[in-house]
Amino acid sequence: MKIISASERLQEDKGVKALIVGPAGVGKTSLLRTLNPDNTLFVDLEAGDLAVQDVAVDSVRPDTWEACRDLACYLGGPNPALPDTACYSREHYREVLNTFGSTNTLAKYHTYFIDSITVAGRLCFRWCEQQPESFNERGKKNVLGTYGLMGREMVNWLVHLQHARDRNVIFLGLLEKELDDFKMVHWELQIEGSKTGKELPGIVDQIITMQFIDFGDGNPVRAFVCTQPNPWGYPAKDRAGRLEQIEEPHLGKLLSKLTANTPRKPLDHTLSPATETQAA
Repeated sequence: MKIISASERLQEDKGVKALIVGPAGVGKTSLLRTLNPDNTLFVDLEAGDLAVQDVAVDSVRPDTWEACRDLACYLGGPNPALPDTACYSREHYREVLNTFGSTNTLAKYHTYFIDSITVAGRLCFRWCEQQPESFNERGKKNVLGTYGLMGREMVNWLVHLQHARDRNVIFLGLLEKELDDFKMVHWELQIEGSKTGKELPGIVDQIITMQFIDFGDGNPVRAFVCTQPNPWGYPAKDRAGRLEQIEEPHLGKLLSKLTANTPRKPLDHTLSPATETQAA
C-alpha cells in the first residue's frame, strides 16, 4: 500500500455510482438514450428493452444469480483481500476471464447501465432459496436464513461493483408507495428483503427519484428529484453536492455535471425557523 499524493488523486478518473428509482412506466430504461452508446455497457436483467430496441449499444443478459456474480467480478476486478475459495477473489476472477475473455474489451466502456437492481434481487432470492442456509437441521424451510443470505449476497455484489472506481455504475430500481400504520405515505425501493434497501444509501454516491412532477400548472412532467428534504418525500441523496433539487431527466447531462471540474455548491447551514426555535 502506498500513499496517493493529492495531485495524483485529483488526476484520477472517477466514476459516479448512482441509483435511479421510479415507478413502472416513468421511462427509466429510456435514460439509456441519453448516454453515449459507444462507451456504455447495457446490463439487461429486465429483458424489457423494447423502449430502447433501436439503440446501438453493447449489452449482456445475465439470467441467473451466478451469472450476475461472475459479471460483477469481471467488471470490478478481483478483491485481493478474499481467499481463493470466495466469490470475487483472484481465483474467481481467473475463472471468469476464461468465460468473458480479456479485460481489454472493457477499456471502451465508461458507464455500466444496470437494469435493474429489482430483478437482480429476485434472481438472488431464487438462488438463496436453494442454499443450505435456507433449511434447518430437519430439512424444513428457514425463511430467516434465506433473507439473511440474500442480504449478504446483494450487499457484496453492490459493493464489488462500487469498486469499479473509474467507471460510472448506474443502477435502476422500481419505486413503490407504502402506507405506514398511521396512513402516512412513504416511498421505498422494490426489492426482496430489507437489508439491501437499508445498506444502499451508504454504497452509492447518488440516489435520484425519476417521477412525474406537477409544478403547479396541472401538467406533470418527468424530472429528477436529487436532494432531500423535498416536498414529495421521495428518496434522494447528493453526495457530490453539485445538483439542484430538480434536474432535467437526462442522464448524460447529469453525469457530466457530477464529474465536471467545477467547485461543489456551498453547504447551506441556515437553520429553518422551527430548527432555530429548537436550538434556542
